[in-house]
Amino acid sequence: MTALPRPLSRLARLRQSDLWWSFTHNRGAMAAAGLLLVLILSAFTAPLYVPQNPFDPAQLDLLNAEYPPIWAEGGQWPYILGTDTQGRDILSAILYGSRISILIGLASVVLALVVGIGTGLVAGYYGGLIENLLMRFGDILLSIPTILIAILVSAIVRELLPPALREVGAGGVLVLAIVLSGWVQYARTVRAQTAVERGKEYVQAAQLLKVPARRIMFRHILPNTLTPILVAATLNFGMAILTEATLSFLGIGMPASQPSLGTLIRLGNQFLFSGMWWITVFPVLQLCLLVVAVNILGDWLRDALNPKLR
Repeated sequence: MTALPRPLSRLARLRQSDLWWSFTHNRGAMAAAGLLLVLILSAFTAPLYVPQNPFDPAQLDLLNAEYPPIWAEGGQWPYILGTDTQGRDILSAILYGSRISILIGLASVVLALVVGIGTGLVAGYYGGLIENLLMRFGDILLSIPTILIAILVSAIVRELLPPALREVGAGGVLVLAIVLSGWVQYARTVRAQTAVERGKEYVQAAQLLKVPARRIMFRHILPNTLTPILVAATLNFGMAILTEATLSFLGIGMPASQPSLGTLIRLGNQFLFSGMWWITVFPVLQLCLLVVAVNILGDWLRDALNPKLR
């Protein structure tokens, strides 16, 4: 019997796993995954079908400003969701802004995972003074509200950058701010799991065989700590998007020339009660859909990977 190629073999094992069964029998998780897939694909394929690039000032026309949605009186094609005061198509701005929010959220979660997992493994494996120093530093960060850390870091770094680089580096500053306030949760989780695994026989056997500590941590201990980390990362992805939106809404995130969802909400907030409600309402709906879909998937993953609930 011919063996399946490795990718197909892994796919076949996935389809036979308890995780896949749980996913296919959970309508909420399937609906959330479908919604999230549509939102991500629509954001990253937006240049193929939207009427304009909202980041290009040359494509903006003040003569097309303040159009309402197409179903309202005064709406015009192709501005389905209307335009803002600069003639920027709202649908185009939402999709381009969603792409920025998703990328910042994903980058911040990945970097926080790298820092948190590395710190947690070192602290849990070596213990002693190293563990105390790393974890007490993490405790100090946890005692400060996450949004306050992000605001302070974002404001300080932006002031240190030259004015010409502030808009260009706004995304990187946001990622750094979210990472500095988000890695502690991963580190604490991994440290606790590593401290338990460190005393087990397979780790002691590897130590007797003089296996390097780095190999023991990343090859043997890390795979046994991934379940709670995957759940936390999924839930924190939605939280990172919200944090980015909050910072941008406060004016210390993405600039108006490259608006994320939070920036769009801030720009439209001043027109909310002047009749141009669509400038704010539609970006808010997009942000809500994105975060709710991620959170539903995170809740499902937490339950599916919990052996007590199987």
